[in-house]
Amino acid sequence: MNPPLPGVAPTQSAPAEAGLHGRVLDHLGTAICDGDLTAGAVLNIDDLVDRYAVSRSVIREVLRVLASMGFIETRRRVGVMIRPADAWNVLDPQVIRWRLASTGRIAQIRSITELRTAVEPHAAWLAAHRADHDEASELVGLAAKMWAAGKAGDEERFLGLDIEFHQRVLRASGNEMFVKLQNLVAEVLIGRHHYHLMPHHPHEQALQLHADVAQSIQRRDGETARRAMVEIMEHAFEEMSSIWEQERTAEPNPA
Repeated sequence: MNPPLPGVAPTQSAPAEAGLHGRVLDHLGTAICDGDLTAGAVLNIDDLVDRYAVSRSVIREVLRVLASMGFIETRRRVGVMIRPADAWNVLDPQVIRWRLASTGRIAQIRSITELRTAVEPHAAWLAAHRADHDEASELVGLAAKMWAAGKAGDEERFLGLDIEFHQRVLRASGNEMFVKLQNLVAEVLIGRHHYHLMPHHPHEQALQLHADVAQSIQRRDGETARRAMVEIMEHAFEEMSSIWEQERTAEPNPA
């Protein structure tokens, strides 16, 4: 009997191939992101077929998807080899999801927040100059709903509104490349919520800053909108740092 792949649990049954494809893909993707399958390791198709009790066509499709993400490559006389992290398509929402599920989630959230800090303030500035009346009014309304949900402690509703707010700012910027970052923003906000890396009750300062962004866009005050969005990103960094520090100090001492 073959030993199990590190970080990958073998499948016990064989449901519909579509479901198995997703499960095998998630297992392998997460194992690669977590470092259980390291760069240079070789995957054997027949071995994967046996371990997951799936057809070769399912494994080939999984490997095709992993290759499209830069996770693997096929080398002559070697086989299917895991590629190093610098080859991955790190902007792919599924890659972000796997990295958030790994032990490196804090580094992943930090890198995405740094990207957001570079993009979203300028998106807010552009939105102040390009958003039409309806778009600006909807942003103000969203900020008000966020305030209400935050004050009521409705975490799920607040999360949905927060995602929609930042996505709308990106869309209102009128920059098609910024718009493509919508799913990335959603993944990191969902990940922060899922892994308890954000406060249960949003700080009043954060709520006010979202209102400031929306109102500044409505007034066509690009510079104030930009500064308020920078403060939102800085506030997110502070929240993550304090929560991470609490988790670190709460860990038992190995000694």
